[in-house]
Amino acid sequence: MRAVAYTTPQPISADTSLIDVDLPIPTAEGHDLLVEIKAISVNPVDTKVRAGVAPGAVEFKVLGWDAAGVVKAIGPDVTLFEVGDEVFYAGVINRTGSNAEFQLVDERIVGRKPASLDFPAAAALPLTSITAYEALFDRLKVHDAVPGAANAILIIGGAGGVGSIAVQIARALTDLTVIATASRPETTAWVKELGAHHVIDHGQPLAPQITALGIGAPGFVFSTTNTTDHLQDIVEAIAPQGRFALIDDPKTLDVVPFKRKAVSTHWEFMFTRPLFGTPDTIEQHKLLNKIAELVDGGKIKTTLSATVGTINAANLKQAHAMIESGRTKGKLVLSGF
Repeated sequence: MRAVAYTTPQPISADTSLIDVDLPIPTAEGHDLLVEIKAISVNPVDTKVRAGVAPGAVEFKVLGWDAAGVVKAIGPDVTLFEVGDEVFYAGVINRTGSNAEFQLVDERIVGRKPASLDFPAAAALPLTSITAYEALFDRLKVHDAVPGAANAILIIGGAGGVGSIAVQIARALTDLTVIATASRPETTAWVKELGAHHVIDHGQPLAPQITALGIGAPGFVFSTTNTTDHLQDIVEAIAPQGRFALIDDPKTLDVVPFKRKAVSTHWEFMFTRPLFGTPDTIEQHKLLNKIAELVDGGKIKTTLSATVGTINAANLKQAHAMIESGRTKGKLVLSGF
């Protein structure tokens, strides 16, 4: 099968940072589905792993997590899907990725593809949807109000992949007032289109802008990017006893300033459940089906913003470079081989 891989971590500008290879088609065992990949999307995790993680025991490391495709074979323990089903999913970080014609994935982290979307539009959704959903409901527990706080959430990085779907999920499934950040005219317009009640500029201090909205201190803050740059504003803006979640990778994170307000801090990492095989791993199957229902019901929409081309090394290098620029909105997708 055709695939895109690397043999050593390199900058994306290197000629061999990503290469086209031919690999054997894997065999489905246990709870695995063998999925024929129709479309993929690219996330910051792809670029971070490519730049800093050696292949280890394998000669070629195949990246890619987001995917949409068709089930071609199933393992003997599979009960949730049949051959021919159209699916979407985000995979797991310790298995071979989706930048290939075929991929094995555990059925318990796979959802049915939204019927109203084509494969590229569906491939934009899984990883960011799982991240946003788990952050909102499993980590921040936004349905459990913070006493005295504004029933509001600040989403830092509202135009990014996770932010774009977090805004929509919060609007579709909660009564929260959604405050999102953006910094350019096109990203501000994008976030407003997705449903944010208020959009503020993360190129300027956040706390004064939140105060100026006149709605009170938000009970919840979800930081998707550049947390270190905004931490002091988060400390100032969040309500006492509020809840703070983040997904990026600060070199250090000083949470001591939160003590005075008794703010709880929560990490969200959507690979945790499948990586550790937690007893509730199947919740990712359920929440992806929930996302599909919301899409097909017209409650949320795909966050696909650009299709970069077919799945090959040259196009994936372009997508990685675009992600690393820090100036993309929504999701970048590649489709077909």
